Amino acid sequence: MKTLLSGCLASLMMLTLATPVHATEGGGGAYPNGAEGFMAGAVPPPGNYLVDYVLYYSADTFNGPDGNSALPVFDLQVLANVVRLIHVSETKVFGGFWAAHVFIPIMDLDVTVPGMNDRKTALGDIIVDPMVLSWHSKNWHAAAGLDIFIPSGSYDAADLANVSRGYWTLEPVFGCTYMSDGGLDVSAKFMYDFNLENSDTDYTSGQELHADYTVAQRFGPCSIGVGGYYYQQVTDDECDTPGVSVSGKGKALAVGPQIKYDAGKMSFIAKYQKEVETENRPEGEAVWLKFICAF
Repeated sequence: MKTLLSGCLASLMMLTLATPVHATEGGGGAYPNGAEGFMAGAVPPPGNYLVDYVLYYSADTFNGPDGNSALPVFDLQVLANVVRLIHVSETKVFGGFWAAHVFIPIMDLDVTVPGMNDRKTALGDIIVDPMVLSWHSKNWHAAAGLDIFIPSGSYDAADLANVSRGYWTLEPVFGCTYMSDGGLDVSAKFMYDFNLENSDTDYTSGQELHADYTVAQRFGPCSIGVGGYYYQQVTDDECDTPGVSVSGKGKALAVGPQIKYDAGKMSFIAKYQKEVETENRPEGEAVWLKFICAF
């Protein structure tokens, strides 16, 4: 699933050539933080699955290194639909079930900064992972893989709104879930991003550590809880463009309520997340709707 916080400031920075670049290019990242939650480490049993994510994200603040607004005018509106196809086989590797998945995103992005506005609706960057391994016990579940973000979406360094990052990202992933006999779900998905250079801008975003989390209680077919994500940029960015300086690392925390309803081979999830403690990134709120179906 490609970034839903697109490189909304990259063009503006390259045009001015005097503005410091804060955190990852455009203040976003390859992964849409907060996408996972319930049973994040529990890959389903062998079979084929369809997962559909719908996200609406809105931010009217782009925070600087002090956590305060760094732009007098900023507005970001994102509407995205992402289709994920999963195949889980009965083959085992290192004791874990082998699976593969692909994410195909369609995004509508509207960005406003001082003196500029741009909007784009297009295919985003496709994500693939040909080997996801999952392990299961009575109460514990775990999964590991390597998601590959392919810069296949619409990207133009001269545009303000881009639904693609314009570069490859390699993301090792580890998810774990504890499900108690009484229905308590404690889940987390841990990720570490290695971003390759954007050849159009000579910019390399720093490495990123982030995790989605959920704590929920099951009541029959319904689960209710809280969740969100934590994000921290680990290394500095690098930029070879003359006149563009690099400073600061991104940081964010999001939290909010969420609910899940299971109905046979289908599940429905709704989540709200509010971002706080944000530095060098947009700060806003997100509404997620998620549908899961076995076929």
